[in-house]
Amino acid sequence: MKPWLQLFVTCIFLIWHTEAEFFTSIGQMTDLIYAEKDLVQSLKEYIRAEESKLAQIKSWAEKMEVLTSKSTSDPEGYLAHPVNAYKLVKRLNTDWLELENLVLQDTTNGFIANLTIQRQFFPTEEDETGAAKALMRLQDTYKLDPETLSRGDLPGTKYRSSLTVGDCFGMGKTAYNDGDYYHTVLWMEQALKQHDEGEDTTVSKVEILDYLSYAVFQFGDLHRAMELTRRLISLDSAHERAGSNLRYFEKLVEKEREEEEKEKSVNKTNTTTEPVVQSGAYERPLDYLPERDIYEALCRGEGVKMTPRRQKRLFCRYHDGNRNPHLLIAPFKEEDEWDSPHIVRYYEVMSDEEIEKIKQLAKPRLARATVRDPKTGVLTVASYRVSKSSWLEEDDDPVVAKVNQRMQQITGLTVKTAELLQVANYGMGGQYEPHFDFSRRPFDSTLKSEGNRLATFLNYMSDVEAGGATVFPDFGAAIWPKKGTAVFWYNLFRSGEGDYRTRHAACPVLVGCKWVSNKWFHERGNEFLRPCGRTEVD
Repeated sequence: MKPWLQLFVTCIFLIWHTEAEFFTSIGQMTDLIYAEKDLVQSLKEYIRAEESKLAQIKSWAEKMEVLTSKSTSDPEGYLAHPVNAYKLVKRLNTDWLELENLVLQDTTNGFIANLTIQRQFFPTEEDETGAAKALMRLQDTYKLDPETLSRGDLPGTKYRSSLTVGDCFGMGKTAYNDGDYYHTVLWMEQALKQHDEGEDTTVSKVEILDYLSYAVFQFGDLHRAMELTRRLISLDSAHERAGSNLRYFEKLVEKEREEEEKEKSVNKTNTTTEPVVQSGAYERPLDYLPERDIYEALCRGEGVKMTPRRQKRLFCRYHDGNRNPHLLIAPFKEEDEWDSPHIVRYYEVMSDEEIEKIKQLAKPRLARATVRDPKTGVLTVASYRVSKSSWLEEDDDPVVAKVNQRMQQITGLTVKTAELLQVANYGMGGQYEPHFDFSRRPFDSTLKSEGNRLATFLNYMSDVEAGGATVFPDFGAAIWPKKGTAVFWYNLFRSGEGDYRTRHAACPVLVGCKWVSNKWFHERGNEFLRPCGRTEVD
């Protein structure tokens, strides 16, 4: 209960409780004069609090009106900036809840009922955590420092947005709660920097320094941890945990000095050096993906192994699908993207109208994309695949059958045993880390009936302002999305053995909204359309 409200209720209670006693003594009644004065003061505090609350609500409403007016004018363009996407999730999960708590003080307002109903559709804590991790993923993949992300200085952005001290602090807390001290340090440092520059915020420096000093300690940087902890104590001398931490750090430093002295006496050296204090730039920890550096470099357009010699082997041509009657008059433009394994791009495969229709069909069915657990074979969600997908059948709309038929004509393969048309949309930081399209699991039921995934036909249904490339870490290729084009490659050699060079990835989308659709052709039904070669690797 608020202090002023508690006083208000207490005073009323005292007046009621002592009503039968005070009239017998004027001396006692004088106490009521002062009680009434206090009651008036608490009433004024209540009025001021209500006015302040209404002013806060009005300010929030005006700010949201301006923001939503801009965002609703071009939703996809607005959300193409990952900071906007993160802040939208954060607002709906955190900021609107704070407003709800503020408005809840006045139960006569119908806003609460509406907000309670709407809240069931709001992002959850898990969503906010996921959005924060997506920003960190972009930060790592594209080598963006926190200040660049905080300022919103990203290429190709139409709606610039920035992160506040509270936003940066929230990013740091998300990393901290995940045991990710590398990003904790980066984002708490950015929060502290913006705080030191005078940005207005409700987050205190003490809170920031508390997280930052401990995260720095986790990297073994004792001297900097002590420096940050001393700064914390200078702001809040009663901070119990900081005091005990400082004493612990000092003991560790003293122990280090003693060990150094012992080493000096053993080596019989008289040189004295100050303890080395790290600069605050810490190495990013290694993770589960062995080709992480190669993969992320390709996503940035670095390390692409397109040599002049290889370039000379790549050509453009008109493709008629081996004299397919449907393509003789109107062949497709075909461009070699890579020589071995052979990857080609086709132009003007889908019209804008077809793309919009397929997106319209897919949107209501989009669900979190899944992967198959390598041990159990069960489909599950995974952090290394961040997108939503749906599957379209030819009966859903004539345009689906038309697109399927076109892919069959271009490739010369049959769609009768192919999988349904998969449509995928990558959100903020959306990605699919290096993987194989063909199955390496003997327990897959489709292997017996339809065979393995012979080939991949990937349609790009949107341009992407930054990021979102399809990369092949094994041989250093990067293919960038172009709306209306499609890329095609074989996942299997003619012998049916998997071509392990085709391990590929969908890079995180830095700026933009990436839409793709794909068709996986299977072995069955294509035995004579793509017959076996003479060797295992033909």
